[in-house]
Amino acid sequence: MKREPEGTGAKPSTLWGRIACWWAVAFAGLHFYWAVGGDVGLSVSAGPLATERPLWFVVAGLWGVGALCLLGALLAWLLAHSRLRGVPARLARWLGWGASALLLARGIGIEVLLLTTGTAHLDSSVSASQRAWTLALWNPWFIAGGLAFGLAALRSGRHTDARAPRRLPPGCAP
Repeated sequence: MKREPEGTGAKPSTLWGRIACWWAVAFAGLHFYWAVGGDVGLSVSAGPLATERPLWFVVAGLWGVGALCLLGALLAWLLAHSRLRGVPARLARWLGWGASALLLARGIGIEVLLLTTGTAHLDSSVSASQRAWTLALWNPWFIAGGLAFGLAALRSGRHTDARAPRRLPPGCAP
């Protein structure tokens, strides 16, 4: 007998997909906030680009990343739902694993780089404040998203495969 996590109302196989979806929507919302002129948190994330805001940065770095995050939210939602079968389910799982790997590589890679590289080796445009916020907030945020997408892909595979009807070889009757 499968138990539901207490207080969530979600089946264990859909919980991580929902968490990944909310993660992606929150990150998209933050990028859209910055794209329309908001600045809270942007200066410690983007440094000089936050004050200059060149057009390419606003279009690709803010609107573009926000749109990609919404696509990630759609992917996470698909991973959380069991209606997918066959090729779409496998594609969604592979994309989920890809999103997980990308987010984990970004979060862990930058974290390791900042922890192992002294401040003398960093570009002078990276302030001590940026470094601190990146270590304490941004990288853990990417790692959390990577874990959520990875667990969603893992649980999605179990969820859809467990419910898939078993086929008997030709000529075998039940």
